[in-house]
Amino acid sequence: MENTQRRVGVIGGLRIPFCRNNTAYADVGNFGMSVKVLGALVERFGLHGVELGEVAMGAVIKHSSDWNLAREALLSSGLAPTTPGITTARACGTSLDNAIIVANKIAAGQIAAGIAGGSDTTSDVPIVYGTRLRKRLLAMNRAKTPLDKLRTALRGFSLGELKPSFPGVAEPRTGKSMGDHCEQMAKEWHIGREAQDQLALDSHHKLAVAYDAGFFDDLLVPFRGLKRDGFLRPDSTLEKLASLKPAFDKTSGHGTLTAGNSTGLSDGAAAVLLASDAWAAQRGLKIQAYLRDAEVAAVDFVHGEGLLMAPTIAVPRLLARHGLSLQDFDYYEIHEAFAAQVLCTLRAWESADYCRNRLGLDAPLGPIDPARLNVHGSSLAVGHPFAATGARIIATLAKMLEQKGSGRGLISICTAGGMGVTAILERP
Repeated sequence: MENTQRRVGVIGGLRIPFCRNNTAYADVGNFGMSVKVLGALVERFGLHGVELGEVAMGAVIKHSSDWNLAREALLSSGLAPTTPGITTARACGTSLDNAIIVANKIAAGQIAAGIAGGSDTTSDVPIVYGTRLRKRLLAMNRAKTPLDKLRTALRGFSLGELKPSFPGVAEPRTGKSMGDHCEQMAKEWHIGREAQDQLALDSHHKLAVAYDAGFFDDLLVPFRGLKRDGFLRPDSTLEKLASLKPAFDKTSGHGTLTAGNSTGLSDGAAAVLLASDAWAAQRGLKIQAYLRDAEVAAVDFVHGEGLLMAPTIAVPRLLARHGLSLQDFDYYEIHEAFAAQVLCTLRAWESADYCRNRLGLDAPLGPIDPARLNVHGSSLAVGHPFAATGARIIATLAKMLEQKGSGRGLISICTAGGMGVTAILERP
């Protein structure tokens, strides 16, 4: 996106409040949440009947019938039906990835404007059956006569075939959950329980202050009776967090990740509108900030690297490309998948050994100002519907930069599969 003819502006974003799974949005699903967010964005920016160049939405957990969720949702959003849509997934980085997809097309002059976002639900998960029953059902469908279908259905059938299979949360390559991997990272980087609980507590308190100050009034659309995120605990204390038992390492006596300093299973959706300067000016829309550049990286977590450490690699590449230091930012939005992940990332950037041996740098990237980190709270307090988090962060950061009047913000999102998606937003 650097050195192109077109700058890519973030005009604004919206989301519905995020909530715990099996609560307010239990019967809505990805389609319903996506329609709500896209429709609200159409209303907010006067896009009814407008043809956009692309709508890129995503979902990590979705039914096969939602094979192109973005296209189906936009057809119910009020946008012109001639607007194309693409559905993607890169775990927790999905909607930031979608912003990169749309931004690159705008920067290249292929389109003038587009929407990026995502939704996820762990309330409405696809439940499938085992291989034997699937093959049996397909064979029944191929059978010509009712009698052949009955014979196929009964031949060799056992009740065990009816046992359903639920989506797994473990990494296919290791069999370990993200929490298990992050617990290993916390031990490797010597991240203690109290530091994790403090970061989680700070996230809740900052989010509560932001709500009370009205910061989210134009970033949220009330839905299903919710006006605030269902995870927010403004009355949380270190004592309450310290009372929670380890959620992953339950047997060694050294587990530090708990339900309080880890994100919970969430439902929600978010989207942002991106455009060129000319398109925004033509429609009388103000640009809050510009998406300057992005970088994606991956780590070899199967052979020992920390599953959630890829952003530590992506960020210095991004910095080098623009001649920036880690301290050259007014705001840092680091996705709080786990408090330990954020703290491992910060410690890695301060480590001379890691920066030299893994990143190939002459000196450590150094510390950041804690007062600039996740200023209005992040995923530990907001919630984390996987594919919605990136769009939430872009909308939040763009508004912060607009309020400041100028500045630069860094986005860092770790993902399942050992990847990281990062970006720079700025307001000249």
